[in-house]
Amino acid sequence: MNRRRALVTLLGLGLGLPAARGASAQAAAKIPVIGLLDAGQRLEWWVAFRQQLHELGYVEGRTVAFEERFANGRFERLPALAQELVRLKVAVIVTSGSVTAQDAHKATRTIPIVMATGDDPVLGGLVKSLARPGGNLTGVTSLNALVMGKRFEQFREALPGIRRLAVLWDRNNDASAPYVHAIEANARPAKIAVQSVGVRSVSEFDAAFATMTNERAGGVFVISGPSFFSERQRLADLALKHRLPSMYQQMEFVEAGGLLSYGPSYAGLFRQAAHYVDKILKGAAPGDLPIEQPTTFELVVNLKTARALGITLPSQTLLRADRSIQ
Repeated sequence: MNRRRALVTLLGLGLGLPAARGASAQAAAKIPVIGLLDAGQRLEWWVAFRQQLHELGYVEGRTVAFEERFANGRFERLPALAQELVRLKVAVIVTSGSVTAQDAHKATRTIPIVMATGDDPVLGGLVKSLARPGGNLTGVTSLNALVMGKRFEQFREALPGIRRLAVLWDRNNDASAPYVHAIEANARPAKIAVQSVGVRSVSEFDAAFATMTNERAGGVFVISGPSFFSERQRLADLALKHRLPSMYQQMEFVEAGGLLSYGPSYAGLFRQAAHYVDKILKGAAPGDLPIEQPTTFELVVNLKTARALGITLPSQTLLRADRSIQ
């Protein structure tokens, strides 16, 4: 689902977009207000979240209101945006990503926080355990860093002859570094050289891909983040232009023209987060709600991109693919 379709879906559901800041909270003083906090603006996933709430019986303006605070890739804005939601006294804050959850947790220890995605919150020091979080934070983890090894295996199986791998990542996103280290750790025993290419702005994409080509990378691992997600079409186009097979964490990149992705359905994780919000609004304490981990991971391949790159994917990859884009 692209950005335009996401907006149309919101309007079609009667969910709309927020009015001026604070306006929806003031107009809906007697109904719970849900704060949505994202380092990016990943509307497709928030549409899934709001659709699920709608299916659970919530109607915007009548039984629930929303306050969106999206940082559009500027991580330095997150603490202030989290504080805004706290000052509005929202009923629940829903977060996307590990850094966002950290900033929300720093802003409040009383308002319930529901993670829609993010790495292990125990390792991040946010909760005592997944089974009994014990504080004001619960939700769903996407386990990105832990899944990186399996993602690497899938990419290597698809490209058995690869000897040099570029890793593109966002230097502004503190959550990216562990993913890069995980790839390096998996590449070492496989004798695959890793070329780390960190950028601080999307304006550096062209130069980054030129560097990969000049240093003869055989493929590129893209560590997704908020700013990368909104630029997924451009990233897929650049990978194709430079004839680099590409691997991603989210299927939306493959839908945009990337070669491969392996990971959970992020729209599904956001839908699950809506169930947590429902339970909390009905009186459940977040510290008593176990944090869930994804159990289903999907391998998605873009056969059109493979043909454009002149790649014949191994039969094992095609058989394991949960979805093939023609």
